[in-house]
Amino acid sequence: MKDYGHYIEVPIPQEAYVVGAGQTLDRTFVVLPGESKDITVRVFLTGEGAQARLRGLYLCPSDEQVRFHIEVHHRAPGCRSDQLFKGIVGGTARTWFDGRIIVAPDAQQTEAYQANHNILLSAQAKAETKPQLEIYADDVKCSHGATVGQLSEEEQFYMRSRGIPASEAKVLQMISFVSEVIAQVPDPAEREALAARAEAAIREMAL
Repeated sequence: MKDYGHYIEVPIPQEAYVVGAGQTLDRTFVVLPGESKDITVRVFLTGEGAQARLRGLYLCPSDEQVRFHIEVHHRAPGCRSDQLFKGIVGGTARTWFDGRIIVAPDAQQTEAYQANHNILLSAQAKAETKPQLEIYADDVKCSHGATVGQLSEEEQFYMRSRGIPASEAKVLQMISFVSEVIAQVPDPAEREALAARAEAAIREMAL
């Protein structure tokens, strides 16, 4: 274990994803209605030019409990990581997103981005989000963001004014919300299958 003062280089866990020089890790995490999950993902970018692309989609309309704990460790120069997680939470469901990006002192020219966005469908639903950056290098581009909100009433009014029923307007809003995550799935067949599964689940949620 190396100690750089404020930064301590922790050992790499056996279950972690280790990405070497020039390699790319691409993973999608999906939680559908009726599923309660605790998902922990640890990624270590250990070689120059390594990349990690992580995305997640969770649809929780009832009493589900879903936790994401995401850590991305940048330990080499010139690496990039992108994270995008989106959830729709209703009923009495509760979700947690705990994300950390750790950039080591030697990991110059790092690019790291993290975003978690949530829509609440009921007053009892809760989505807690905690994105975090720990940066110990100087030459980096890093950002993180999180939102928790409701479906836009203005958008619904716009669609209803054009003859779209209120229930369908909500469905279209939710599909649009998750489409950004689905669009990032690289394999066309997997992307199409996920889009179909997400739309079916959303329509079931809207009943």
